[in-house]
Amino acid sequence: MNNRKKLISILSVIAAGIALGGLILRSDKTSQSVSGDSAAHPAHEAPAVEGKASSNYQEGPKGGKLFTEGGTDGFGLEVTIFEANVPPRFRLYLYEKSKPLPPAAARVIMTLSRLGAPAQVFEFRPEADYLVSDQIVEEPHSFDAVITAQWKGKTIRWEYSQVEARVEMPDEMLKGAGIEIRTAGPAIIKPLLKLPGEIIFNEHTIVQVVPRLPGIVTAVKRHHGQQVQKGEILVVIESQMLAELRSQYRVAKKRLALAETTYKRERQLWEEKISAKQDYLVAQELLNEAEIAVDLAAVKLQSLGVEPEAAASSGNLARYEVQAPISGLIIDKTVALGQTLKEDEHIFVIADVSTVWAGITVYPKDLDVVKVGQKAIVKATASDIEGEGVVIYITTLIGGQTRTATARLALQNKEGKWRPGMFVTAEMVAEEIHVPVAVSADALQTLHGSTVVFGRYGEYFEARPLELGRSDGKMIEVLDGLQAGEQYAAGNSFAIKAELGKSGATHEH
Repeated sequence: MNNRKKLISILSVIAAGIALGGLILRSDKTSQSVSGDSAAHPAHEAPAVEGKASSNYQEGPKGGKLFTEGGTDGFGLEVTIFEANVPPRFRLYLYEKSKPLPPAAARVIMTLSRLGAPAQVFEFRPEADYLVSDQIVEEPHSFDAVITAQWKGKTIRWEYSQVEARVEMPDEMLKGAGIEIRTAGPAIIKPLLKLPGEIIFNEHTIVQVVPRLPGIVTAVKRHHGQQVQKGEILVVIESQMLAELRSQYRVAKKRLALAETTYKRERQLWEEKISAKQDYLVAQELLNEAEIAVDLAAVKLQSLGVEPEAAASSGNLARYEVQAPISGLIIDKTVALGQTLKEDEHIFVIADVSTVWAGITVYPKDLDVVKVGQKAIVKATASDIEGEGVVIYITTLIGGQTRTATARLALQNKEGKWRPGMFVTAEMVAEEIHVPVAVSADALQTLHGSTVVFGRYGEYFEARPLELGRSDGKMIEVLDGLQAGEQYAAGNSFAIKAELGKSGATHEH
């Protein structure tokens, strides 16, 4: 009898041990997977990371990963990530004996561990027929997850991992691909202010050409669009007024010559006491009057641009040559052969294009940045032409429908590369800004519609979507997505993106 009692006791202990072991096994299952919601995240699965056990989950009714405790007759939890037209969040569906449970039937916490980041704890609240996470699941969806569920007084725990936008590249591969590693950290940003504009003529070097004499056009020497040098003949006219002025000058010159002869003779006669002093004084007065008449006739010709001596020897007294007052480009011409001109009629417009202006649109928010004397790089929008300009003027009024101001930038144009009418962009350096975290602009890549850099964690690179701030074209401010001190791929980072495509460790939204 005693032996029988001992045997029963031993069998009871063994049975209890077996039951406890089964409970432990059911409560401690480990799995690895890539979560996905069939409505919005069907392609999140990625190859398993080497060295980890195979996943131990099934596809659930919602297209996610279904974890169970105690087989199909026990408690089940399906993990999905929903991101159809909304930021991605976890959605958890609860089951008992394969039948849906209300979301309040269990309390669930998930802990995510990512490369180079502290653990992130997700809590859940009931919504409709599921539990929804209190936080957004940031991209990339690459992490180790621990699920802890409290149901009917029991605590159930599952683990799984998923890999996305991650690739392994040892140092040898980095050297071969020419990938440069840098560290995110503080930087000085010199933001570039880019303003639109147009090349215009320098208003200070535009000349309106008028004949200054009435007459009839007998020859047109230069035409619209031609380059001219100062002094070149533009048109020839026949002017009756000029003929009269030249005649007056010639008559005055002859009278002066006669007065000089008379004066010399009377002075000699007076000195020899042959004639009276009165005759000498009269001759001197006539000489003075003749000199004044010549000077007056010469001034009239000079005011019209005609050399008096040339007028005296000219065969055609009415011929008048209108000359270019400056060297430049003829940008307008309104004269034709045989045309009768008035003395103040505009017949040519000549512009010196060795310097031009860039008329730049300045928005009200940028008026504190753009200042007179400030330098800017002016770039043509339709070609690779660029040059340095200086702000010489800013309008004081903001007007028009656009409610903008205009700045004028002076540009050297001795080679003639800038043509009025060309659309340009002016780039100006604003005030230097100190930022706590910045990355090199050449490190940025586009992945699934997001701007990312590839952070380095040991021998692994993983995409890190960034929220970016100000930039100067070389460095760019990071507002979120990367911490100071984290390493990232800078030069030739596209090689990592290509390697991701080969490995398949990405997904399509």
